[in-house]
Formats: sequence, structure tokens, C-alpha cells
Amino acid sequence: MAYELYYWPSIQGRGEFVRLTLEEAGADYVDVARNPAMGGVRALLALLADESLARPPFAPPFLRSDGMLIAQTANILDYLGGRHGLTPRDEAARRWTLQLQLTIADLLVEVHDTHHPIAASLYYEDQQPEAVRRSADFVRNRLPKYLDYFERVLRLNSERSTHLVGNELTYVDLSLFQVIEGARYAFPRTLAKITRRCPRIMALHDGVAARPRIAAYLASARRLPFSEQGIFRHYAELDVA
Repeated sequence: MAYELYYWPSIQGRGEFVRLTLEEAGADYVDVARNPAMGGVRALLALLADESLARPPFAPPFLRSDGMLIAQTANILDYLGGRHGLTPRDEAARRWTLQLQLTIADLLVEVHDTHHPIAASLYYEDQQPEAVRRSADFVRNRLPKYLDYFERVLRLNSERSTHLVGNELTYVDLSLFQVIEGARYAFPRTLAKITRRCPRIMALHDGVAARPRIAAYLASARRLPFSEQGIFRHYAELDVA
């Protein structure tokens, strides 16, 4: 049976990390909230409100598979990676892959907080002065620190490999690709400066983009555009590098 992916229908957000893994795996899946025949976004909201669930998800994304409802992006990716050869079989290497994915999850929280530093319930315009202050630290200190870390991980893995773990593609390579894509949209000036010292990250990014299934996905209507509704948002005043 096809996987059922539940995420908001009009944004990339955290759901995009799952979509990239499903696409690379060539998996049969339905993006439920974007599919009126499956109930669209109402089906997503119904699951969130379903008090009969013994193991309810807190928020999207979540994935229905084999009678399970699996939530949290890193948890979903670890599950899919094990089923589709996108995570190592060795347990220590698999935990390392998940650890790297959780570090990306931490980065995404900080990206979100550049434009919503006070509260997610407030509009950006209601917290713009605070967002400018938060972003100044993020682009000067935090984003470089994260990317320097992943550049170091790539170097320590192998001088010849363009992957974060071992010599084969894993889901965390796809996720780092998405981080670079998002940062290029949200902070183009900053990223242009940082990536000059991150050649391994850029080689990974370009290698992922060239993979046949990923290239086909990126060129398709299934790939939603970045916008000022997702995690990565472009406001010129926040890209202060």
C-alpha cells in the first residue's frame, strides 16, 4: 500500500524533508492534504483532532504506514531510511545518521525563530524589530557554526566521499541539501559568503540535485516553491551579512 504523508498542502516546511526521501526512494506515496480525493487538509485536521487515537501525533508531518501513524521528521526519516536503504545497517552508524538529522532539526528551529522570535501566533510584522536582532546573530554566528560543523563532518567521513555518513547516500544528505536550498532562498547574501569556505557541503548539494529522481522531482509540480509561509522565508532586512 502507498504511504500516506500528512503535511500542510501549500508549504514545503518540515514535510519537504520527508518528501525528498520518499522521492529518492521511488516510493509510492500520497500527499494527503494536497489530494482532494483523500480528504485534503480536512483529513489531516481530523487526525489531529481524533481523540480515539492511542498514540496521537502532536503536529505534522506524520506518516501512515503498516497500521502505524509515525510523527516527528527525524523519526519518520529513520523509519523510511531503514526500509529503503537510505540509512546504514550498522547500528552505530544508524544512530550517527539520526544524530545528524536531529542537529538539522535544531537548526530549523533557529531558522524559524529568525522571523518569529517572539511567538508563532504573531505576524512577522508584529515582531519585526525583534526578528532583525535575532537574525543578526543567526547569520553572523549560528548559521556559520552549523555549516562549519557539517563541513567538518564531511571532511572527517572521507576525503573522497560527498556523503555525511559512509560512502552511500543517506536521508541526512537529502536533508542537508534542503537546508542549503532553503538558506539560499532566505539568506542569499549570507549563504554566498559562508559557502565559500564549505566546498564539501556544496559538492554534496550539487550531487543530490543531480540524482535522477531528485532532479525529476525538483522539476515537477510536486515540488512546492519556497514562500513567506514556510520555515525558510526571505525578508531582505533579515539577510544582513
